[in-house]
Amino acid sequence: MASALYPGTFDPVHRGHLDVVERAARIFDHVVVAVLENPDKRPVFSVDEREGFLRAALSDISNVTVTRFGGLTVACAKEHGTSVILRGLRAVLDFDYEVQLAMMNRHLEPTVETFFMLTKSRYAYLSSSLVKQMAKFDAPVEEFVTPPVAEALRRLAVPKA
Repeated sequence: MASALYPGTFDPVHRGHLDVVERAARIFDHVVVAVLENPDKRPVFSVDEREGFLRAALSDISNVTVTRFGGLTVACAKEHGTSVILRGLRAVLDFDYEVQLAMMNRHLEPTVETFFMLTKSRYAYLSSSLVKQMAKFDAPVEEFVTPPVAEALRRLAVPKA
């Protein structure tokens, strides 16, 4: 049974992330979406909120599980019995960073492989940082995120003068 781990901060989850999960779920028997608890980052949303947003968005895909993790991605992969780490790529800029991660993961755990999946072209420019920036200045984000995420992001808007 082939399964994949799709790790990320998902702060917030956006349609580019969901696109990767939905397509991966058609390729792999099981996909574990793992929300990173990273003490070095200051996410806008708590890990509980991020996990909840993902659970709600992916609830209709029977072969997807959402969990959380802290520490090394390869350790999470081993814990969930998968030898595949799935990473989404938007552009060439992502590639250099993602290759570094993949090579380090291979060094740490040679039995775990990294698979790269390109996002659909309409999401190639989309990032969680851009979505948060748009929301901060009260720009519409509904096209890029699910309704619960859009509602939560509205609370981030800077009050207009």
